[in-house]
Amino acid sequence: MPRPADPVRLGLDLGTQSARAVAVNAAGRVLAAASRPLHSSRAGERHEQDPEEWWHALAAACREALADIDPARVTALALDGTSGTILLADAGGTPLTPGLMYDDGRAAAQAVRVNEAGAAVWEELGYRTMQPSWALPKLVWLLEHSAAATAPGTRLLHQVDLVTWRLAGHQVASDASHALKTGYHLLAERWPQKELAALGVPDSLLPEVVRPGTVLGTVCAAAARATGVPEGVEIVAGMTDGCAAQIGAGALAPGAWNSVLGTTLVLKGVSPRLVRDPGGLVYCHRGPGDTWLPGAASSSGAGALTREFPGADLADLTERAVRGRPAPAGHDPVAYPLAGTGGERFPFRAPDAEPFVLGDPADEAERFHARLLGVACLERLCFDYLDRLGAPVDGPLTLTGGGTRNAYWNQLRADVLGRTVTLPEHAEGALGMAVLAATADGTPLTDAAAAMVRVRAEHRPDPERTARFRPAYLAFVAALNDRGRIGPDLAEYAVRKAQQ
Repeated sequence: MPRPADPVRLGLDLGTQSARAVAVNAAGRVLAAASRPLHSSRAGERHEQDPEEWWHALAAACREALADIDPARVTALALDGTSGTILLADAGGTPLTPGLMYDDGRAAAQAVRVNEAGAAVWEELGYRTMQPSWALPKLVWLLEHSAAATAPGTRLLHQVDLVTWRLAGHQVASDASHALKTGYHLLAERWPQKELAALGVPDSLLPEVVRPGTVLGTVCAAAARATGVPEGVEIVAGMTDGCAAQIGAGALAPGAWNSVLGTTLVLKGVSPRLVRDPGGLVYCHRGPGDTWLPGAASSSGAGALTREFPGADLADLTERAVRGRPAPAGHDPVAYPLAGTGGERFPFRAPDAEPFVLGDPADEAERFHARLLGVACLERLCFDYLDRLGAPVDGPLTLTGGGTRNAYWNQLRADVLGRTVTLPEHAEGALGMAVLAATADGTPLTDAAAAMVRVRAEHRPDPERTARFRPAYLAFVAALNDRGRIGPDLAEYAVRKAQQ
C-alpha cells in the first residue's frame, strides 16, 4: 500500500496506573492522546494486575485517540510495558495467572537459585545478579506455585506479549528488551538453555525473541474492531517503559543520557559497547544498531519532598527557598534524599540506608532547598559512578519526569552537574513508542527521533553557582564515604572530578 504523505504512528504505553495511547505525526506533533486507569492488587511483597484489563484499557484508549484521525494515515504502532512483568497463558493466549508486576518481590528464594544457576551468564551480560523482582525468579516461582504451569501448551508472556498477540490475532515474538529480565542472552541473542533447564524452565514455555523495531505482523480484523486501529497497521516490537521514555527524550547518540526524576531517579544512556558493572548496579539493554543502553535506578528522588513536606505547596516553598538564599558560607545545607523506606539501589546498594541532612537549615524553605540540592548532588554522584565504569557520559543530557515541572530545580541540577540540560516537549514512553513505530518503513531510529522529538527548554550552568555548590557536593560525597555507603575509590574519583 502507498504511504500517506503525513503518516500517523501510534504509541502505546502500559504503565502501573494507566494505559495510554498517543497518535503522532511525522513531525512529532501529538495529534491526539487518551488513557484509561489500571488497578493493582497489593499485599506484602505481592503486586498483581488483571492482564485482561491491560487489553481492554488499551483498546478503549486507542478508540478515543483515533476517533478523529483518518484511518488511512495510520501506518504503524509500537508498545511498551513495565520491565519484568509476566504471566502464564494457555495456547490460545488466555491468561492463566494474574500479571506479576515489575516490583513483585515474592521470589526471593527463587532469585538465590537463579543467581547460582546462571552466575556465569549474568556476569557475562554485565549485571551479575538478578533481583527477586526480575522476571526469571518470578517465572520460577510460578512454576513452583501455579497449577497452570503444568497445563499442556502453557506459555510465558511478558506484559506486552499479551497485547501484541491480541493485536495480531496469533502469538508473535517477544522483544529482547522485555526478555532481558527473563534471562535472555543479549550477546548471543538466544535463551540460555542449560541454565534455564537447571531451573526447571522448559523450552516450550519460552517465546521467540527479536530485536526491538522488528515488524511482528499486522493488526487483524478482530483487533481492529476492538481498538479502532485500522486492519493491516504494522505492529513493531517495542521496549520496556524506561527505554521507551529514553527514545521519547531523543537520547540515542553514544554518550547521551536521559535523567528521569519522578518519585525516584532513573538514568538511561547510550554506549557503543556493553557496560559491565562489577557492583551489579548497572545493566544494559540492546539499543539501535550496535549500541547498548546502560541504565540504573536510585531509590532517591522527588519522593523525598512528599515524604518530608506532605501536603505542602511546593511552588511556594521553591519561591521562598530561592528568595531567601543566603550568601555562601561554608556550604549550603544538603540532604541525602531517600524517597522511601526500602533502602538504596544506586549509586550504591544499601537495604538499611536512611536519609540524613548536612548543615543546619534555618527554616522550612531551607530544609526544602536541602532536598532539591541533595537530589542534584546524588545525580552528579550517579554520573561519576557511570564515568568511572567507563560508560560514556559526555553527550547531551535530557531531563524528564515530574520533577522537571520545577524550573528552578532544573537550573540547580544543571549548575551542580556543570553541564547543559535540555527538556523535551513531550517526554513519555508512548511518544517513544510512536518514534520506534516510525522505523517500520526502514527509517533509522536516530533519524526518526531527530524528526519527531522536540525540545521545549534548555538550561545552561552558571559557573559561579557551580562553584558555590561544589563544597556541598564534596561534603555529600564525604558523608556517604564516612558512613560506608560508597567506597573510598568512588569517593576519591568524585572529589578529583569536582576539583578539576
